[in-house]
Amino acid sequence: MDNRIDRIVTDPDICNGKPTVEGTRITAQTILGYLASDTAHEVSEQYPSLSADEIRAVLRVC
Repeated sequence: MDNRIDRIVTDPDICNGKPTVEGTRITAQTILGYLASDTAHEVSEQYPSLSADEIRAVLRVC
């Protein structure tokens, strides 16, 4: 299992510099918002390109 938090990156040219999952325009804030009312499985259904490790990485850095 890859639990690196370096999957969460910031770039001033992507999503106004908000933390995003590397290689996507999915913000950490978006994932946290979904997790507030859904399970990680439901989030991965909404964003199939996200791995469970990437969702866990968001939780570790936020």
